[in-house]
Amino acid sequence: MDIFLSDEQATLNLGEQLAQLCPSDQFTIFLEGDLGAGKTTLSRGLLQALGHKGNVKSPTYTLVERYDFSSRTVFHFDLYRVVDPEELDYLGLDDYFSNQSLCLVEWAKQGSEHLPKSDILIEITYQDHARVANIKAQSMAGEQVCEQLHK
Repeated sequence: MDIFLSDEQATLNLGEQLAQLCPSDQFTIFLEGDLGAGKTTLSRGLLQALGHKGNVKSPTYTLVERYDFSSRTVFHFDLYRVVDPEELDYLGLDDYFSNQSLCLVEWAKQGSEHLPKSDILIEITYQDHARVANIKAQSMAGEQVCEQLHK
């Protein structure tokens, strides 16, 4: 499904919608797109909708940022600088992708087979001065979220 994002606020709104629709058990969203496409903006909208008040920066150098909320923990990954996917073996990925966590992974392709399968894949592309988010369900839970987004 394609969702037209006319501006930054539309991208933040999509993140907010996703925050409301993601199930409370473990859920993973892969975010793909060129530099500046809006992956971190979407993540910021999601995190703010869950109650985060501070800045949301792309964890390009730290690889992962943790956000703790009363209902769940969100892990925001940015794999842009990962040269060899085997680097991820040292992060202890199993600990992140378990329990009640919501995992947002920017540049997931950099992690290849070292990452678990996502529930939703969102690819953000440029369209003139706007963006388009192509959202694909990758699991049953992802299909349920996409059905709700479509309404």
